[in-house]
Amino acid sequence: MEILKNKIVYFDGGMGTMLQSSGLKAWELPETLNINNPELIIDIHKQYINAGCDIIKSNTFGANRLKLQKTEFTVEQIVSAGIKNARAAAGEKLVAMDIGPTGQLLAPLGTLSFEGAYEIFSQMAIAGEKSGADLVLIETMSDTYEAKAAVLAVKENTNLPVFVTMTFDEKGKLLTGGDIPTVVAILEGLGVDALGMNCGLGPLQLKELFLTLRECCSIPIILNPNAGLPVTENGVTRYNINADEFAEEMKSFAELGASIIGGCCGTTPEHISKMVEKTKNIIPQPITEKEITVVSSYGSSVIIGKKPVIIGERINPTGKKRFKEALREADIDYILDEGFTQVDSGAHILDVNVGLPEIDEVQMMVDAVAQLQSVIKLPLQIDSTDKNVIEKALRIYNGKALVNSVNGKQEIMDEIFPIVKKYGGVVVGLTLDETGIPDTAEGRYEIAKKIIETAEGYGIHRKNIIIDTLTLTISSDQAQSLVTLDALKLVKERLGVATVLGVSNVSFGLPGREIINSTFYALALQSGLDAAIINPSSEPMMKTYYSFNALYNYDKQCEQYISKYSNIAPQKAIDMDNLSIEDIIVRGMKEKSYPMAQKHLETEAPMDVINNYLIPALDVVGKGFEKGTIFLPQLLLSAETASNAFDAVKDYMIKAGIKQENKGKIVLATVKGDIHDIGKNIVKVLLQNYGYDVIDLGKDVPIETVVEAVMANNVKLVGLSALMTTTVPSMEATIKALRKENLDCSVFVGGAVLTQEYSDMIGADFYAKDAMSSVYYAQEKL
Repeated sequence: MEILKNKIVYFDGGMGTMLQSSGLKAWELPETLNINNPELIIDIHKQYINAGCDIIKSNTFGANRLKLQKTEFTVEQIVSAGIKNARAAAGEKLVAMDIGPTGQLLAPLGTLSFEGAYEIFSQMAIAGEKSGADLVLIETMSDTYEAKAAVLAVKENTNLPVFVTMTFDEKGKLLTGGDIPTVVAILEGLGVDALGMNCGLGPLQLKELFLTLRECCSIPIILNPNAGLPVTENGVTRYNINADEFAEEMKSFAELGASIIGGCCGTTPEHISKMVEKTKNIIPQPITEKEITVVSSYGSSVIIGKKPVIIGERINPTGKKRFKEALREADIDYILDEGFTQVDSGAHILDVNVGLPEIDEVQMMVDAVAQLQSVIKLPLQIDSTDKNVIEKALRIYNGKALVNSVNGKQEIMDEIFPIVKKYGGVVVGLTLDETGIPDTAEGRYEIAKKIIETAEGYGIHRKNIIIDTLTLTISSDQAQSLVTLDALKLVKERLGVATVLGVSNVSFGLPGREIINSTFYALALQSGLDAAIINPSSEPMMKTYYSFNALYNYDKQCEQYISKYSNIAPQKAIDMDNLSIEDIIVRGMKEKSYPMAQKHLETEAPMDVINNYLIPALDVVGKGFEKGTIFLPQLLLSAETASNAFDAVKDYMIKAGIKQENKGKIVLATVKGDIHDIGKNIVKVLLQNYGYDVIDLGKDVPIETVVEAVMANNVKLVGLSALMTTTVPSMEATIKALRKENLDCSVFVGGAVLTQEYSDMIGADFYAKDAMSSVYYAQEKL
C-alpha cells in the first residue's frame, strides 16, 4: 500500500497458460506440480519477476480439500510447497497466497454450506500465512456469498491483507446476479484492502465495467484481465490479444485509475513485461472516498440519500397478534408472505424484527434472514436490541445490511460498532442517550453528532451512519413532531448524513391514523428525510411517496406517478393466501407448490397440470433470466419449486397407474480433467423440470464413458461442460470420439471459457451461453 503512493503495483500473469505451454495434461491438477515439479513452478515465477511484477501469485488457486481429495497430498502440503516455490523466485518482492473458488454453489443454491466454505478457506489461509505469504488474493469469484466466506476465513484466521477480484460477464453481472455496485458495497463493508476484476473477459470487454467500478469504489482497484477472448487452433487454446495490444489497453486502465494491474488467462511474461514498460511512469490516481450511503442484498443495492427510500415495516411483531403467533410457531412461510407483499407494494428495503421474549430470537433471526434472502432480492434491515442477534444475522447475510440500531448510550455503541465494522453495514443511530430523548432539536442533534464521532473512532465512515431523530406520538405531546422535523433539518444541514424515521409512531392513540401518518410523512420528506420505515401496503402513504417524487423532480417526466395513477383503479395488495401455482413457482415458494399441485390434480389431468401451469411458469422465469430481470438464485429456486410440483404430479400418476410421459434422454458430463460442475448441475435441474430424462455422468468424465453412455441409452442429445481452458481440448476430443462412432446425436457445450467461435471451432452443434438456452435447444432437438 506504501508502494501505491508512488507507482502502479504489478501482479504477474497466467500460471495455467504457462503450464499448458509446458505440457500440462488436461486431467492434471496444476497445484500438484508444487511438489511433483517445483523447478517448473519456480522457473515460471522467476520469468514473471524478471518481467517486472511486484506480486507473485502462488500456485495454490485450487488447493482446497474438495479439489485435492483425489490426490495423495494434503492442503497444507500443497500450500506450503506453493508458497515456498513463489518465495524462492520472488526474493524481496511480495508473495500472494492465491485462493480460488471451491467449484461448488453455496446453499441454498447448492449443497455446500456457508460455514462449510468458510472452513475450507480457513484451512488454506492458515497454511498460507504459516508458510510465509505476504497477502492473500481471493480471485475468480462469481458469487458474493462464497467471496464473503473466503474474506471472513482470511480475516478471522490470519493477519494478512486481503485482496479480492470477482469475475463478471459482459453485462457486469456475477453468475449469481450481483452487479458491480453491490459487490463493492459488500467487499468494502467487509474491510478488504483492494478489490477488482479478473478472468472471464479481456481488457476491451472490461472497459465499461471498470468505469462503473471506479465510480463507486473507495479503495485501490485491481485489474487482472485475460489476454482477450479464447480461440482454439489445432486443439490448442490461445487468446486473441497479443502482448503489445494488451499493454496498450492496460496503460489506459492505469491512466483511468486502476492502481494494481496484471493478467489472468492467456497472459505471459511477455504481456506483463510490455505492460510494465508502458505504465511504469504513471503515478496512480489518489484513492478517494466515495460519499455514497448504500445497502445491498446479493443482487441489488439501494442508495440512501439519492431519492426517498421505503423500508417495509411489516416483518415486526409490534402490535401484530398474527405475526407473534407465527414467531411462536416458527412459521417462516408467514414471514416470507409478508416479505413478498411488501416487495409487490413498492418497498426498497425490508425491516426484519423477530424479537419476542419467549422465543430463541437468535435462531429465528438467522432462519428468517436465510429464507428471505433466498427468495427476495431486496436488501434487509436487521432490527434487534440484542447484539448477538445482530452479529449472527450479519454473518450469514449475503449483502451489506442496514442495521437497526445504536443510540447515544456509550455501552450500546461499544457493543454494536465493532460488529458493524467487522461485517459491514449501514447503522441507524437513534438520538437518545443515558438521559433519555431530548425534548429539543438541538439536543437530538448533539446526540447524532456524538454517534457519528464515536463511529468514526471505530473506523466506520459517516456515510455508513443514518440518523433517526425519533418520531414520538402527538397524542401525548403535540410539540414533539415539530422537534423531530427540526432535528431532522439540523442533522441534514450540519452533519450531512442520511436520515430515517419510523413514521407511523406519530399517530398512536388517534383515530384515522393514516391521515396523520401520510401528512407527517410529507412534512418529513420536505425536511430532508431520506428513508422512511412505513407500511408500503398503505395507499395514503404510497400516494404521498409518489406525489412527492413527482413534485421534487425525483420522478422524471412523472413516469412512475402516471403509470401508477393514470386511469387505473387503485391496486389491491396481493393476496398471499390465494396465489396461483404459476405465481408460487415464479416466486420460488417451495413449500406451497406441492399442495397447490395436489389441489389442481383433484379436477385436472396430470399432463394438463404440467403443460398448462408448470411449464408456462418455468417459461416466465426463463425469459426473465434471459432479459436479466431474474438471476441465477431465483432461477434455481423456481426450478426447485417447480420440481416439488412435478413430484406431486408423479406421485399422483404412480398411485393412479398412469404411465409417465418422457420427452427424451440427455447425457450431461463435465469433461475429463475438469472438476467444476456448477454449470452442468444447473442445466440438469432445468432440463429435468422440463420433463427430460437426464443421465448425469458427473465431473472429470473420461471420453469413453460419454461414448458408452450415448450408445447404451440411444441418446440423441449430449451436453458437455468445461470451466477451464486447459480442459477444452478434452471437450473437443469427446466430440470427435462421438463423431467417429457415427452416433446420431447432437452435442451442445457450455462453460465460462467458451464462446460461440470457440464452440464452432471444436465442432459442437450448439453453444449454450446460459442454462436456459440449453432447455430451448433440447426443445428444438427432441
